[in-house]
Amino acid sequence: MNERTSALLEALGAQSGILAAVGAGGKKTTLYQIFAAHPGRVALTTTTFITDFAPELGAEILVAPEDELEEKVRASRARKVAYATPSDKPGRVAAVSGECIARLHREGGLDLTLVKADGARSRLLKAPAPHEPSLPAATDTVLLVLSLQALGQPLSETIAHRPERVSALTGRALGEPVAIPDFVALYTREEGLLQGTAGKRVIPVLNMVDDDRLLSAARAIAEATLAACPRFERFVLTSLRKPGYLVEVVRR
Repeated sequence: MNERTSALLEALGAQSGILAAVGAGGKKTTLYQIFAAHPGRVALTTTTFITDFAPELGAEILVAPEDELEEKVRASRARKVAYATPSDKPGRVAAVSGECIARLHREGGLDLTLVKADGARSRLLKAPAPHEPSLPAATDTVLLVLSLQALGQPLSETIAHRPERVSALTGRALGEPVAIPDFVALYTREEGLLQGTAGKRVIPVLNMVDDDRLLSAARAIAEATLAACPRFERFVLTSLRKPGYLVEVVRR
């Protein structure tokens, strides 16, 4: 494991256990980066509907009803496994229960299990519905993901999943440009991305910090978020355009 890989896994708390990602603007990308980087036996799964697992994952892909799925995952000898239940919608797979995920992590010889725990319809921001996220009870770490690319854009369905909920949470009117305090509110309010995470380690992640000119704004979001929420030990900046995916870790 090289230095960049080690730094990414450490920053995201992704060495072991069950790690879930919630939010918008990079959940799947972040989970895929961890999945590829981790040197141990790793599983990728979901507690919601998602698109089919990508072939470039290089994983054994297992899709079956839950009772059959457990047998298949336990029997697998692959180092990387992606598993889900079937969906009746083409190009998609469906959720696995939190109880099943916990059993398979415990009994399947897995070092790390990665879980996509909500949906955002490929938007950059979101605020959760009352029923979200769908976190396995045994989850150790939750990554709270948003995209910096929403900064300065009008709050609308174009950039936000459930923009009316984002508006209610942040006080930002629909059509107004998204500003730094809006990110802070989404990360730190109990009805924002912290919803349902009590008792779990939480790490805020700001994705798509693609240009060094955006670093000052990203750092401002990180510093204000850390100041507003004592649950966060660090704030992680990421970009698929940067080597190793990790841009910077902002600490208290």
